[in-house]
Amino acid sequence: MEIVTNTATFKKGNWTTTIDVYDFVVKNINPYEGTADFLVGPSNKTTKLWEACKQQLLKERQNNGCLAIDTETISNITAFGPGYIDKENEVIVGLQTDVLLKRAMKPFGGIKLVESAVKEKGLQVSERVSDIFNYAKDHNQAVFDAYDAEIKMYRSKHVLTGLPDNYARGRIIGDFRRLPLYGADALIEAKKADFANVVGEMSEHKVRLREEITSQIKALEDMKTMALSYGVDVSKPATTAYEAVQFTYLAYLSAVKEQDGAAMSLGNVSSFLDIYIEQDLKSGLITEEEAQEFIDQFVMKLRVVRHLRPGAYDEIFGGDPTWVTEAIGGQFHDGRTKVTKTSFRFLQTLYNLGASPEPNLTILWSQNLPKGFKDFCAQVSIDTSSLQYENDDLMKANRGSDDYGIACCVSYQKIGKSIQHFGARANLPKALLMALNGGREEDKGALVINNIPEMNDEVLDYDKVITAFKATLAEVARVYAKSMFIIHYMHDKYYYERAQMALIDSDPAIDIAYGAAGISIIADSLSAIKYAKVKPIRNEQGLTVNFSIEGDFPKFGNDDNRVDDIAIEITSLFIEELRKHKTYKNATPTLSLLTITSNVMYGTNTGATPDGRKGGESFAPGANPMHGRDVNGAIASLNSVSKLKYNDAQDGISYTFSMIPKSLGSTKEDQILNLKTTLDAYFGRDAHHLNVNVLNRETLMDAYEHPENYPQLTIRVSGYAVNFVRLSKAHQLEVISRTFHDRM
Repeated sequence: MEIVTNTATFKKGNWTTTIDVYDFVVKNINPYEGTADFLVGPSNKTTKLWEACKQQLLKERQNNGCLAIDTETISNITAFGPGYIDKENEVIVGLQTDVLLKRAMKPFGGIKLVESAVKEKGLQVSERVSDIFNYAKDHNQAVFDAYDAEIKMYRSKHVLTGLPDNYARGRIIGDFRRLPLYGADALIEAKKADFANVVGEMSEHKVRLREEITSQIKALEDMKTMALSYGVDVSKPATTAYEAVQFTYLAYLSAVKEQDGAAMSLGNVSSFLDIYIEQDLKSGLITEEEAQEFIDQFVMKLRVVRHLRPGAYDEIFGGDPTWVTEAIGGQFHDGRTKVTKTSFRFLQTLYNLGASPEPNLTILWSQNLPKGFKDFCAQVSIDTSSLQYENDDLMKANRGSDDYGIACCVSYQKIGKSIQHFGARANLPKALLMALNGGREEDKGALVINNIPEMNDEVLDYDKVITAFKATLAEVARVYAKSMFIIHYMHDKYYYERAQMALIDSDPAIDIAYGAAGISIIADSLSAIKYAKVKPIRNEQGLTVNFSIEGDFPKFGNDDNRVDDIAIEITSLFIEELRKHKTYKNATPTLSLLTITSNVMYGTNTGATPDGRKGGESFAPGANPMHGRDVNGAIASLNSVSKLKYNDAQDGISYTFSMIPKSLGSTKEDQILNLKTTLDAYFGRDAHHLNVNVLNRETLMDAYEHPENYPQLTIRVSGYAVNFVRLSKAHQLEVISRTFHDRM
């Protein structure tokens, strides 16, 4: 189809005749190889606007983390009239509701969950809204209507945990660049053409697709209506830098008005927006201060995105995160850098507005990134602990595309071309305990898995244990796969992400993102059984409830292949078991080694393990070594994690790394150089991900005791960042207990 655009000053290409944002970026990007010297501080408008936000953010914290809830309105793209913070100083406009930080109800994910969240704040959902669900079904109810007894058992016994059956799945990234590049009218025409091409004899796939495209067209119409309420016409392409930023934000705003997914990521917009900004700078239409102002205010709006969550959600995802993940940097396949001046401008917001967990700024690290950008990234990490890094060279080679974003924390997603169905994770240490207990879970002795032989040996035998564990994992994978099929079938049916999907190809590729928790516990436990003498301690029911360990054993995180190879083997085994099972919409199975902050909850619900971990003790986050066990220094710890194979865990391998500042050097220059060198070496070993915290444990301890003094203290926790003071006390203590490396 012919795409009508009025951005004639840009280089022509495929994007002028088809929906092809990548072609536009490749032909028009302005790669930047320089330093951060051009950056400027916040404008007067930005300063005043952020002060107004900070006042409301303080009130929110003082009100137990929730400022207000609209209990009368079911949120969607057009449900609320325009809302402003400080109209006189607001350049980039738009709020989720009509009032800053007021949370909205999205009950099609689950009315009972909304009612619970509202009740916890001393309020009540209006009778009108509740009554709707006497006649309509929501996603949560539909899932449990379809669950069988086996799935419910696995769920209740914490074998499968954090499933998106009681919250929106998230992990779908709309290509928010499409709205400014094409305008809503052209996107609607493209969707109508897609609909017209779904012809011939009907199938379930075709019927679903026709309904989905129709919903997407309605969402695009609603985007136009919502934008016009702010006096912005998004029907036609953006022609200026201001319009490009504003349209991109309104596209994202449409998504978060309608969905409260666990991760509502932004994608990869910085290099795209830079094209418009550089055009206007060269034409003299804007100054550098105005360019930074656009980005500062855009980021400010992303920081105040809020979703209505029940307290139980915080046990899984601590710190009230939204995961507005923006991928910055990386390289094109042709060798050019994707770094632009706007890549720097996004990082500069951490100085102009102060440190913050949102947006979740993710650096796509390549060995060939420009030196000036590497320097600035290292500086920002040292100053703010607000960045995470992912291996661009690895992901491009492994997954194919150089135009991708990060869904949630660590997960690759080709922008506009593919999506992800999120699947939470399986509790591997719980599975190991069932293998040791003849398929029974270790708490009450309930039989979860049949045909796992009882182990009566006085000393655990490695060969017997690994055989039983493999059989257990096969059963866990089978039940996990069928639960994910049900969840995503029902999510599409009752809580479809029409706004995000309107900005994605109509029939995209799909990954199903499974996850595994506790890989370092598994590695250490099997290592203990293999290299030491582990005696099970059984109760009167014959359940193994504790362990006696005689002798030492290699522990994950010390660059010892004897134990590191066990972690590699189990990861490979589990994904191979998952790949055996049918998936909804023929999605491709992937696996993450990621826990978010659920590592605390997992530990609470898991008994003692053969590695010496006590019952109830928190897991290490993601692929981290267990706290305090990586005793050979930072490099050895990094080396162990880098050995885990990305091919077996394409949904991501999360490692949260904490260093005290002096471990990097005595001067800022030395610290920047040493952090860059560390990142190059780590990713040069085909490692996937690294969270970087540079701070002293004493700072966190003081923030634990005096939270009022640290309103913006930001730390990386497990694939995302949080305001430390917004974590629960249990989560804070777990973070404080982690390894802080004092030497490389």
